[in-house]
Amino acid sequence: MWTAASPLTATDKQKEQLMTWLRSGKTEQRVAFRCHIVLRAIGGESNNAIATGLQTSRPTVILWRNRFEKSGPEALREDLPRGRSFSALSQKKIEEVIEKTTQSIPTDATHWSCRSMAQASNIGKDSVQRIWDAHGLKPHLVKTFKLSNDKNFVEKLKDVVGLYLNPPENALVFRVIVTRNS
Repeated sequence: MWTAASPLTATDKQKEQLMTWLRSGKTEQRVAFRCHIVLRAIGGESNNAIATGLQTSRPTVILWRNRFEKSGPEALREDLPRGRSFSALSQKKIEEVIEKTTQSIPTDATHWSCRSMAQASNIGKDSVQRIWDAHGLKPHLVKTFKLSNDKNFVEKLKDVVGLYLNPPENALVFRVIVTRNS
């Protein structure tokens, strides 16, 4: 099955640091828990005994033993960064959503909703909302939202939003609204 883990080795200074964190009333509970794991491993307890005694899993015990072994006590204070919970959308997909939002109307409604756009674009509704927020699109505001007939609208939108989000130094941005009476 698996072999018993050998006792974890630590210097007196490292042991003292772990005990200081345990005694401190200001140590985060997750760090104190990790200190308990490592101190029991230093004391020679098996991974199973530590896991059972602290009501955790054996992989958790092994994880913190290994991190302590590699990086010492400071490794117990820091969690490793986690990746994104979603994959980034391609620029092509973002442009497709912008174009659909600004250039078309759904067949069964007067304007796009996050859910209807998500279904039409085959992405999540949260992704649609992030795209709309990033580009200042609000198709649900029927009174103020208008479709553009301009073929270069997406490029112009990126330029304008880019000026607002990251203006050049000493730049002055003017906004001109042209209305046409029919």
